[in-house]
Amino acid sequence: MTALKRILRGMNVALKDGRVKGILAFTIGMILWASIFYHFVEGWSWLDSIYFSVVTISTVGFGDFSPETPAGKIFTMIYILVGLGVFVTAATTIADTILSQSDDKDNSGKP
Repeated sequence: MTALKRILRGMNVALKDGRVKGILAFTIGMILWASIFYHFVEGWSWLDSIYFSVVTISTVGFGDFSPETPAGKIFTMIYILVGLGVFVTAATTIADTILSQSDDKDNSGKP
């Protein structure tokens, strides 16, 4: 089986896992919450607010946007600290589920 098929099969299994669903829902909730904040406090468009929320929580940080208000700056500092842990947990949970599913398939023919 090709690597891409294994990854896609693993993602399918991962998205059915309760742990993965929960952490993904929490991550999406944080992104939406931050997007709403940036939209109303910083006055950014919805697209810019969502974009900044995703780029920030994933620690990419292109630097094309930055909060201008004191409330936005304080919120962003907290969002980065909390969001980093949530994002890493989501990525780790998905990867763990994919890898354990792949290992189960590889070892299924062994005694």
